[in-house]
Amino acid sequence: MKTAADYFGLIYQLSKREVSVRYKGSVLGIFWSFVNPLLMLTVYTVFFSLILKVKWGVDNENRTDFAILLFVGLILHAFIAECINRAPGLVTGNVNYVKKVVFPIGVLPVVSCGSALFHWLIGMFVLLLALIITGHGVPLTFPLVFVVMVPLVLYGLGVGWMLASAGVFLRDINQIVGVFSQILLFISPVFFPLSKIPESHRALFLANPLTTIIEQARSVVVFGMAPDWAALALQTAIALAVCGLGYYWFSVSRRGFADVL
Repeated sequence: MKTAADYFGLIYQLSKREVSVRYKGSVLGIFWSFVNPLLMLTVYTVFFSLILKVKWGVDNENRTDFAILLFVGLILHAFIAECINRAPGLVTGNVNYVKKVVFPIGVLPVVSCGSALFHWLIGMFVLLLALIITGHGVPLTFPLVFVVMVPLVLYGLGVGWMLASAGVFLRDINQIVGVFSQILLFISPVFFPLSKIPESHRALFLANPLTTIIEQARSVVVFGMAPDWAALALQTAIALAVCGLGYYWFSVSRRGFADVL
């Protein structure tokens, strides 16, 4: 009988392989996982701070503040986007696993989420360097970002299980999810703070779980403020429900995977 440790080892090995395969054959290899967010941060800093001279609206704002605050939102969106964009093809792209009774295909969305989490961690490391180099300093609340990430990881897992299952029976879901992830970028406070959204439309943005998570992440990693524990607890509770529902749906629907594939 498989133990939790066995599944953890399997997930770790598969996640490690997925990351290495993604960069296999490239000159820089896995170093690209560091270069990509670094280039992204540099481009946004130059474009928004030096060319457009966009302001976020915080006190004593300098040229790099907008880029750093924007980058926090971007790497959080990139995490959930990677989870949901890859989910519909996880089962259909691993048919050989489906036909192996002994293989726990339920770990595939977990592996995908683990790969996305690895890239988020690299992005956070780049952000840490940016805070130090630009003279912002690293607030003592910075490590709390891992607490803030808990509900987002749970959302990624829950939605991942749902979409992985739906992708088996409805192949068009791939195209729908791609469009949705782009829409999600603009209905989340990535390019602007929540305070700039008109009161009449703010409820719509607050209904998006990513809004609370992005705002709390900025509070702990940039502004040095403790997160809103009540809002975070609510999001965690909802995320746990989504995660449980997603796993239940995947477990029930997986019985029909072999017939369709």
